[in-house]
Amino acid sequence: MRDGRPRSYVAITVMFLLALLWCIPTIGVLVTSFRTRDDALQSGWWTALFNPAGADWTTSNYGGAWTGADMGPAFLNTIVVAVPGTVIPIMFAAFAAYAFTFMKFPFKEFFFLLIIAVMVVPIQVGFQPMLNLLGPNGLGVSGQYIAVWLLHTGFGMPLCIYTLRNYMSTLPTSVVESAKVDGCSHYQTFWRLVAPMSAPAIAAFATLQFLWVWNDLLIAKLFLKQENTTVIVKLQQLLGTQGQGQELLTAGALITMIVPLIVFVSLQQFMVRGMTSGAVKG
Repeated sequence: MRDGRPRSYVAITVMFLLALLWCIPTIGVLVTSFRTRDDALQSGWWTALFNPAGADWTTSNYGGAWTGADMGPAFLNTIVVAVPGTVIPIMFAAFAAYAFTFMKFPFKEFFFLLIIAVMVVPIQVGFQPMLNLLGPNGLGVSGQYIAVWLLHTGFGMPLCIYTLRNYMSTLPTSVVESAKVDGCSHYQTFWRLVAPMSAPAIAAFATLQFLWVWNDLLIAKLFLKQENTTVIVKLQQLLGTQGQGQELLTAGALITMIVPLIVFVSLQQFMVRGMTSGAVKG
């Protein structure tokens, strides 16, 4: 290897097999998306893969999924939900992580432990109180984009604060102390020093947050209207109560994967470095 260590072919073989095992469901979805409904019901997807001549192939599933789910406007709605739902929690969590790392204030450790405790609570238990708060009896914003922005911000901030705080704790404190000696405020120190040095962790969590918001079904289904709902809700609605439309689900699922794949490939270089650096020190 480049660092001089001997290459382990056992490790390479095991990793290849694990990667193949992980990709089997996606391969099944891909093969099924090009089969007709009757053909998919008669045999498993692996049958068509090993005997392509005997399968009934079609591309009409993609056209049916795109038009049946009205995915054009749904894609735009999802982007409107996902981008603020990613940026807002990271922005506030970065400020909080800086405060927990480099500032001194009463009960700092208690508040940090409280944030960690919130991560254990399932988000589903908060839906009913949030429906009351954001609904007609409360703020009256249920069904609007701001409702899902607030929910994704609240549910995403605890993990983001935890990750960024752990990453910032690995940064050299001498740099921050030198900035204080030079007269920099906390605002200047954060934007000019800490934020640029924390870019890998921020990019790593931005990837995870974007994927979570993009693939979210429950929040979008409960807090958005039919005319401004997301592409995942539209995809779920393709399946009828009697199972009709199931041949379109695989094609629609692959269509909805395009944007998350682009985001992941673009930011994957920061993914491992940011998450591992923020996970080994608490």
